[in-house]
Amino acid sequence: MSFPLLTATAVLPAVGAIVTAAVPAARRTAAKWLALLVSLATLALAITVMVRFDPDGDRYQLTESHAWIADFGVRYELGVDGIAVALIALTALLIPFIILAGWHDADPLETGNRRWRPTQGFFALILAVEAMVIISFEATDVFLFYIFFEAMLIPMYFLIGGFGDRAHAGTDENAAAQRSYAAVKFLLYNLVGGLIMLAAVIGLYVVAGNFSLQEIAEARANGSLDMATNTERWLFLGFFFAFAVKAPLWPLHTWLPNAMGEATAPVAVLITAVVDKVGTFAMLRFCLQLFPEASKWATPAILVLALISIIYGALLAVGQRDIKRLVAYASISHFGFIILGIFAMTSQGQSGATLYMVNHGISTAALMLVAGFLISRRGSRLIADYGGVQKVAPVLAGTFLIGGLATLSLPGLAPFVSEFLVLVGTFARYPVIGIIATFGIVLAALYVLVLYQRTMTGPVKPEVASMPDLRVRELVVVAPLVVLLIFLGVYPKPVTDIVDPAVKQTMSDVQKKDPQPEVEAAK
Repeated sequence: MSFPLLTATAVLPAVGAIVTAAVPAARRTAAKWLALLVSLATLALAITVMVRFDPDGDRYQLTESHAWIADFGVRYELGVDGIAVALIALTALLIPFIILAGWHDADPLETGNRRWRPTQGFFALILAVEAMVIISFEATDVFLFYIFFEAMLIPMYFLIGGFGDRAHAGTDENAAAQRSYAAVKFLLYNLVGGLIMLAAVIGLYVVAGNFSLQEIAEARANGSLDMATNTERWLFLGFFFAFAVKAPLWPLHTWLPNAMGEATAPVAVLITAVVDKVGTFAMLRFCLQLFPEASKWATPAILVLALISIIYGALLAVGQRDIKRLVAYASISHFGFIILGIFAMTSQGQSGATLYMVNHGISTAALMLVAGFLISRRGSRLIADYGGVQKVAPVLAGTFLIGGLATLSLPGLAPFVSEFLVLVGTFARYPVIGIIATFGIVLAALYVLVLYQRTMTGPVKPEVASMPDLRVRELVVVAPLVVLLIFLGVYPKPVTDIVDPAVKQTMSDVQKKDPQPEVEAAK
């Protein structure tokens, strides 16, 4: 096609970010509406990408390729497979809800002689992150991917450090220090991972002579590019380390609870439902395609780390007193499931992992955004400060329950299908790991139901007696997410039809076939 659809999908929010940032401070409502309209237009382009994509066609479609830094073999190359299409759609879908949910989160506050939180900057940074995440999903040039993989850290740093949880604003003397600590920790962890990846990117160029993912993968497949075993392993580790930090995988996860705890609820959703997906996506696109033998070599260790993430994250979620940190540790557990599915090296596991990325994004957005509405009413993140909310705000409590039940993968809601596929795919090749991983589901039921019981049931606490129920804007945010959780829980076929062909091609890259059943099917 002549129209650069992929470029337009990434450039539109980038231009929108610049224009939104230029809106005068006195016109902050105009900045909000501009950001929302840009995000909706980006969603329309993402839907167009889905419509134009043919799951049964070429592996990479809607491709664009232009010379960029010719002397170093760097090209502006874009292309999408089914996995990228699903995640671009997820990103474009969530951003309008994030903007609506954070409609008043960046309204100026008077703190001493200083005016805090420029509204237009908040929404401009969200659009900038969207642009960088989308082009990261589209990039098929390794160097181009690396640039935006790292660049997205800058707007995220300012969103975490400059626009913290309003429950602290003006009441906690340590709030600014806590936000700064969380933002710096996020930045340092991801920068270290990125610097190690940069060394691996340079090493890949030395070995392959270019940065084109498709050319390198084809050369590996036909034998024209033969990497020494140790070289491939070191390069794989350089890439995987950066992606494991972003994902995040235990023990590289410790930045996430701080970042999600100190950020506003919409920004917390942006972190775990959007930005972190780049890490798990890149494991599928780059680690398995570029370094298939090293991926198989590292699989046992990665599966153990994923299993630890599942159990460790769930156990820490059980013991949390802070609502947002509980959701953060739950996400660490869920990312363990995603990585487990990727490296189980089965089609069920990888399809489940990709579907889990989408479903986790929707379920976490639903739970965290409703939690944010709850926290904004009470002004506290502590579970102990709530009780009896369902009696005074039944709609809020009901949507909170649906988000929680999706988080624990209740059958009939979207995450159940993906978690089931991950466990089936893992059990087929690694039965012991699959069995142990199921304990993560039991722990999820414990931390979700205890959270609901302590906040929503029981006697009504005086501090929540006058708590209003969800308003129209908040219902507009939550209702579509609830509908999607139910729809994809009952009928996940629209997503699996898109991602399954790409998963089969990834399985072919690593030369793995699904284990054959030990018992023949009845005739």
